[in-house]
Amino acid sequence: MSEERVIDGRGLMPPEPMELTLTALDTLPDGEELLLLLYVEPHPLYGILKQNGYTHRSQSRPDGTVEIHIKKA
Repeated sequence: MSEERVIDGRGLMPPEPMELTLTALDTLPDGEELLLLLYVEPHPLYGILKQNGYTHRSQSRPDGTVEIHIKKA
């Protein structure tokens, strides 16, 4: 059963959410998913994820939060 880690970057200034995300991915076990919460789509992060063997899916909440679910490909 997979677990999920959460990084709430909605109140943080760039590049802190990306730095926290990349640090968390370094220790993310196979089968686990990282959830990143932001108010914008982190397009630069998506390229980094793809280059490093991760997949992501994003969805918007009614309050404007973007949920980015990240896991190893």
